[in-house]
Amino acid sequence: MALNQVLFFLLFALATSHVATASDPDITSDFILPPNVTAVDSSFFTYTGLRSTVNSAPGASFSVSKAAAAEFPALLGQSVSVAVLKYPAGSVNPPHTHPRSAELLFLVQGYLEVGFVDTSNKLYTQSLQPGDVFVFPKGLIHYQYCNSGSAAVAVSAFGSANAGTVSVPKSVFATGVDDGVLAKSFKTDVATIQKLKAGLAN
Repeated sequence: MALNQVLFFLLFALATSHVATASDPDITSDFILPPNVTAVDSSFFTYTGLRSTVNSAPGASFSVSKAAAAEFPALLGQSVSVAVLKYPAGSVNPPHTHPRSAELLFLVQGYLEVGFVDTSNKLYTQSLQPGDVFVFPKGLIHYQYCNSGSAAVAVSAFGSANAGTVSVPKSVFATGVDDGVLAKSFKTDVATIQKLKAGLAN
C-alpha cells in the first residue's frame, strides 16, 4: 500500500470516528477560520506539505513531518492530526510524551521495537512489522527504535490538532534543571549529569 494511501486512510478514519472524550474543545461551527480570514475554498482543507516526505527515503537520522494545527490551520477544532516518521537503521525516536493525545502508529515499512511505560512503571514493548498498528496511551512515556538493518517508515495519527511533544531527555537535561538536583534524583554524581548534558548538546 502506498504511503499516500495510508495517510488518506488514517485521516479518513480519524475524521469519521466518534470521540467521546476529546482533548480539543468542541466547536459550535463546522470549522474554524484563522484570524483575518473571512472566506475559504477547498484549498483551505488540503495540506500538501507531506508530498516531499512521501516521495523521499529516510535521511541520516530520525525525522518527523507533521500535519498539525500549526502547519494545517483547517485542523483547528477538528481533534485530528497526523505525522510521518522516518527511521534510518539503528535510529531511535527518544522517550517522549504527548500530553494532549494518544498516538496510533501504523508501520508502513521496515521493523520497529516500540514501548511505553504506564503510571505503575510497567514497561510494555512490542516488535512491529509492516501492517502492524500500535497505540501509545495519552500522556504516557513511549519510544520507537529501528533495531533492524534497514530503514522504517510509520504514520502516526493523533486525537488532537495539537498533541504536543515533550522529549524526556531534553526536558530533563536541557532545560536548566540544577545539576545537583539531577544528580540526587538519578542517584549519581554531578560529573555524570554534566556528561549527559554535553551529549545532548551535540
